Amino acid sequence: AFVDSLRQDTGLNIDAYGVNYPAGRLQLGGGDGANDTISRVKSVVQACPNTKIVLGGYSQGASVIDIVAGVPAGGVTWGNSLPAQYVDNIAAVATFGNIADRSGSPISNQSSLLGSKAIDLCNPGDPICHAGPGNEWSDHTNGYVPTYTSQAANFVAAKLMAARPYAP
Repeated sequence: AFVDSLRQDTGLNIDAYGVNYPAGRLQLGGGDGANDTISRVKSVVQACPNTKIVLGGYSQGASVIDIVAGVPAGGVTWGNSLPAQYVDNIAAVATFGNIADRSGSPISNQSSLLGSKAIDLCNPGDPICHAGPGNEWSDHTNGYVPTYTSQAANFVAAKLMAARPYAP
């Protein structure tokens, strides 16, 4: 839903890549996901150095992006962060249902590498990212489309369009 909204907002041909990692309850595969993300960024930049990349993730995928951004994801500290030479290729970052938000450490506040390019969205009833009362599991599994995916797409579209070189 996020990628579809982003395509609609920008009119750009946006490729999507599903990060390869073993998702699981203890999030032990987050480091593998971070390494796969970094590998993908490196290969895209090597093939096309001017490409602007958007990183995004939901739930455990958000934790993977936390690791890439150099933010401990809910206490998960394994995995590598993005080498600084690739930061300029990252136009924006969007996370949804990110456990780091629960402790008040979203990418937007904590990442010196990518914080200024990031939006972290948490449905207020989502028990994964919201520590308050009234949480419902359904707010994590069903609470992001279309409101938050559209909000993230608007944010990311502005970042992409600002980063995009235009011909006269």
